[in-house]
Amino acid sequence: MTPLVVPPALLPWVAGIDVATAAASAAVDVPDHATTLLLRVDSGELVVMGPRTRAAYHLGPPGRSCVRVRMRPGGAGALLGRPPRDLADRVLPLRALPGLDVDRLAADPIAALETALTDRPEPAGRLEEAARLLAGTTVAAAAARLHLSERRLRTLFTEGTGLSPKRFARIDRVRAVLAAGPGRWSDIAATAGYYDQSHMTAEFRRFMGVTPAAFAGGRRPAATRCAA
Repeated sequence: MTPLVVPPALLPWVAGIDVATAAASAAVDVPDHATTLLLRVDSGELVVMGPRTRAAYHLGPPGRSCVRVRMRPGGAGALLGRPPRDLADRVLPLRALPGLDVDRLAADPIAALETALTDRPEPAGRLEEAARLLAGTTVAAAAARLHLSERRLRTLFTEGTGLSPKRFARIDRVRAVLAAGPGRWSDIAATAGYYDQSHMTAEFRRFMGVTPAAFAGGRRPAATRCAA
């Protein structure tokens, strides 16, 4: 995987861009609260991957390259021209996106996105702020800090990310454990915002299919071959 530097002009919408090439070994798509735009370079196929609420373990055709654009909370709506409310756990083919040149995206992802997102409305800053708050507090506390009702916060997240704020926060915590890597699990649980280590283990198993220790030790669910 080759990460590309996201220029400041794209940061309101885009969290990350990379160019990945499939290997012969098994790969894992970890849970992710972001919507991702994916272009398969060899076929020119453009797909949108909604938020993933479970890990997927798979084997893909080796050598296949793709450009992946991971969107910020609320950013997918500006690029897709529609809210991602119904995209969770779905992968949908796209014929085209308004203002986005697929050939140019394959050749120069940064330039293609800068052209496509010029003059498009930036995501609501309140959604990004809410996402940051949820990393360290409850839904009720985040709503209070933003002077919103919990119902309004749920609507904001559903429209902007396709997930409820509670599901968004749970995925965020699992990703924090994955980023931490092996270590003293009780300390990792506290840092990631879990009540205790048993809470972290149960949540991690629900999203990843195995415990944190098993995942870190390479004892993972069997990979299945990609259908596409």
